[in-house]
Amino acid sequence: MMASFGGSTRRHPRSRGRTGLRTGPDRATLGIIGAICAVAGFFVLGLVLGPAAIVCGWLAMGRSWGGSRSIPALVAVVLGAIDTLLAVIWLAGATGSGYGVF
Repeated sequence: MMASFGGSTRRHPRSRGRTGLRTGPDRATLGIIGAICAVAGFFVLGLVLGPAAIVCGWLAMGRSWGGSRSIPALVAVVLGAIDTLLAVIWLAGATGSGYGVF
């Protein structure tokens, strides 16, 4: 009988136990961060915080529209989109059509 150094692989395969690294924020935290960014974006830096809220909400939803999604993640995506749209409209209106007039 030969000595085997990896004899436990038959009982406990590696592929079954791999779930990936658990570093970084989880989905619930990303949804809450996105919702906070979306609400704060209505008051300051809407052009920056709006897309940040959309990204956080999208990652919190698991990068898909299907399945069960959390409420803070959905709020983050919707409010972030509204926030970004309002910031772009405000920026376009602020330029105006002065045609060189002071």
